[in-house]
Amino acid sequence: MFTPKGKFGWYELMTSDPKAAGKFYSDVVGWSTREMPADGGPPYTTFNLGNVGMAGMLTIPGHTAWIGYIGVGDVDAHIEKIVEAGGKLWRPAADVPGVLRFAVMSDPQGAAIVVFTPHPEMPWPERPAPPTPGTIGWHELYTTDLEGGFEFYSKLFGWTKVSDMDMGPMGIYRIFDEGDHKQMGDGGMMTKAPQIPVSCWNFYFNVDSINAAIERVKAGGGKIINGPMQVPGGSWIIQGQDPQGAIFSLVSSNE
Repeated sequence: MFTPKGKFGWYELMTSDPKAAGKFYSDVVGWSTREMPADGGPPYTTFNLGNVGMAGMLTIPGHTAWIGYIGVGDVDAHIEKIVEAGGKLWRPAADVPGVLRFAVMSDPQGAAIVVFTPHPEMPWPERPAPPTPGTIGWHELYTTDLEGGFEFYSKLFGWTKVSDMDMGPMGIYRIFDEGDHKQMGDGGMMTKAPQIPVSCWNFYFNVDSINAAIERVKAGGGKIINGPMQVPGGSWIIQGQDPQGAIFSLVSSNE
């Protein structure tokens, strides 16, 4: 059994128009979509790279955002720890039969997360490794309290600091590692900009070429909010907004 303890293991788009969003991300990122059997529950669609699920999507009228799932050994025990550390429980723990147990929460600064434990018999096929197009390449937290936010994720999930980068007026950018000791880390944290209304996570999807992806975003009705820009290590990034309003980012080693 694969339990991604302390790591992001799934990503989910909450959107008002799943068919339109499905086409947008399929065109931009290179995913395909698959509608899952409802079994009496709400409709659910997966984003796939080949035959491997990379993310999911569900309909929530009036709300559009990406959220990340962090794996834990015991959801119910972790709920207590998160609440004790200042986080909040927004949706009590529930089971997706045969798949996982999960709870929707937020960190002490208000950034939404989902904690989950896979069902013991749930198969987790091996995913292609970044920077393969269609994989998730980076995780970025915009927070009201960098030190407090890092302390929370370090204590609750075992993340470690790789390095701090001084970005001048934008403050410190802290690169963190989820425990797999990648040389470049797994993501970054920074104090949120004033125009970002609340603390939140943002996820970077790998694409073949940043400029080609920009054209696909525009052709699909999305917006480029920031970029393209080159970051340390040589990769190119953009931050964007899909046609339904969800914020996302793209990253590529190719301009």
